Amino acid sequence: MSDQYAVEPLMEMFLFETSQLLEQLEHTILSSEKELDFTEDAINEIFRIMHTIKGSAAMMLFDNIAKLAHSIEDLFFYLRKEKSVQVDCSALSDLVLEGVDFIKIEVDKIKSSNTADGIADDLVITMKKFLNELKLNRNTTEIAVPKVHETAIESNTKTDTEISEEQHYYISQIKKEKGIYNYSYKAIIHFEEGCEMENIRAYTIIHNLKEWTDEIVYVPEDIIDSDDSINIIRQNGFHIYLKTNLSYEKMREIFMKTIFLRDMELVQLDNDIELMKVEKQNILLPKVDFTKSTAIGETCILEKNRGVSKERLEKDVMSSSTAQSIISVSVLKLDKLMDLVGEMVIAEAMVIQNPDLKGLLLNNFTKAARQLNKITSEMQDMVMSIRMVPLSATFTKMHRIVRDMSKKLDKDIHLDIIGEDTEVDKNIIEHISDPLMHLVRNSIDHGIEAEEERLITGKQKAGTITLEAKNAGSDVLIIVRDDGKGLNKEKILKKAKENNLLFKNEEDMSDKEIYNLILLPGFSTKDKVTEFSGRGVGMDVVMKNIEAVGGSITVDSFINKGTIITLKIPLTLAIIDGMNIKVGKSRYTIPTISIKESFRPKEGDIFSDPDGNEMIMVRGKCYQIRRLHELYKVKTDITKFTDGIIIMVEQDDNTVCVFADALLGQQQVVVKALPQYIQRFKRIKGLAGCTLLGDGSISLILDMVRMFNQ
Repeated sequence: MSDQYAVEPLMEMFLFETSQLLEQLEHTILSSEKELDFTEDAINEIFRIMHTIKGSAAMMLFDNIAKLAHSIEDLFFYLRKEKSVQVDCSALSDLVLEGVDFIKIEVDKIKSSNTADGIADDLVITMKKFLNELKLNRNTTEIAVPKVHETAIESNTKTDTEISEEQHYYISQIKKEKGIYNYSYKAIIHFEEGCEMENIRAYTIIHNLKEWTDEIVYVPEDIIDSDDSINIIRQNGFHIYLKTNLSYEKMREIFMKTIFLRDMELVQLDNDIELMKVEKQNILLPKVDFTKSTAIGETCILEKNRGVSKERLEKDVMSSSTAQSIISVSVLKLDKLMDLVGEMVIAEAMVIQNPDLKGLLLNNFTKAARQLNKITSEMQDMVMSIRMVPLSATFTKMHRIVRDMSKKLDKDIHLDIIGEDTEVDKNIIEHISDPLMHLVRNSIDHGIEAEEERLITGKQKAGTITLEAKNAGSDVLIIVRDDGKGLNKEKILKKAKENNLLFKNEEDMSDKEIYNLILLPGFSTKDKVTEFSGRGVGMDVVMKNIEAVGGSITVDSFINKGTIITLKIPLTLAIIDGMNIKVGKSRYTIPTISIKESFRPKEGDIFSDPDGNEMIMVRGKCYQIRRLHELYKVKTDITKFTDGIIIMVEQDDNTVCVFADALLGQQQVVVKALPQYIQRFKRIKGLAGCTLLGDGSISLILDMVRMFNQ
């Protein structure tokens, strides 16, 4: 598949909607398995989802996905009709989730512009075998469907209540094959304003309707090839004329499932004259003004004699109208918008802090600058809020991890989720998903004991893993907690000694420092290599991924009570509040959130410890001093502490004093990535990026996490 094809609007809509449906499907299956029962609502929802995926995949010519989705649809179609059938929830969940995984893999291939070439034949056969076994195990007698088919085909005296829904489905398919259609309909579809790609959505409707009829005409006709069709549909609506054997209620039900439907008029025609007229002339129909009140009023008249209440119709129209305030926006567009806002912040700083203005008294300019700053700040806050997404989707994925690993390791584990509505930047979520998954795996494999061991220690049979998210200033804390056996300090220290990983005497190390040794590269206390852990990699990769987004990770543990791993990540990576400092001719920026205080030390405050490290005493506590000019080899005339400035910075539970020449002032700075050649060859530690100051100079942004780790 070419890159050009991969980004076509139709393909983009298919990938987005299929991914959303798969997440919804997986959640429904896991919830049903947890309740040990597939309710009627759950079965109907799974059937609807698979029917939609089947149609969309077939339309996009992804036959392997369509074929598998069709087999799952058949399975749940049977369960929907035969409500008395007993089914093994666990076995059914395993089977459907295997199908979900296959479709996910194929969708990922398509997103990467690769060919969706997976073979689903074995899985389809397994689905059919499972369905056949359900039919064989049925206690009731099979209904003689063929006999009713022939009767219903030859006569229209049978009503919908006299035959089952399953028979209705098969009758419709046979009638379609024989070209027997009992009813003619006219439908006018109006999509929600701002939904975009109306012609593609119209094409999807036609594609789905072809399952029920071969006689269908629609206006405008060239909905794919002509861009003008979009404007025609927006102004006049999408007009559909068709002949089918489905009842009015069935047709209305099909149309009401249309995504982004604003309103719909469905009329059952008394004869085929209007349909033939459109077929022959294919003329544009007159413009119809469908306001909300008109849609409700006219449809009520049409449905008055069919037992449909006005209240229900109003509910349908209102429910479809409420979604008008929400539209889907490409993440690439949001990234571009964020970049433009960042450039605007830089441009504002360059105007307001222009060196040419120094010493000038410009009252009108100052007022205008304040107004510009207000607008810029509000604009920045709005764009940031648009990019913020809740952690619920990421947290919900962990249910699947816990479920699969629990079965493979034969452990009974319950997952609790707290604070899933906490929001972070979209780009940060993409970076923390894999580390979070690894931490949950570790808790299941390393932390939670086997059932027998838990019972011996007086614990409940089922282990518990808790995922919690909460705001902490401009950061978000994500906590992974388990009630397992905890970490063994002696074993960690022994392993650290063997690999020369101790950075100071073990007698001087706190419990938290010992536990955090597991974050070092190559550290693993797992003796047995499994498919989940024990290869000596993992936690250090988690550490690197979290640090890559300016976050940090800490570990704490209690014997026989469990382990707590806390991720501290920033809300966003784009724009931060920073304090600019000067060292020689260089400029550095420290995130304001990390600064505790700044001061000019006295001569007697400085001393050296036995290891030769420079220390300072502040209110009875000793802190190490880091000279930036020595750390980054910067030439400066200010080397005496009494001539410069000390900035006390704190990260997690660590505090250090940074020595610089002077403070330049506080401002919002736009975080830019370091040039590639610096990242690849220079490998300068302790830098999170760079930014452009108002005077045009470049300032390096200090990464306090890496600063402490040096």
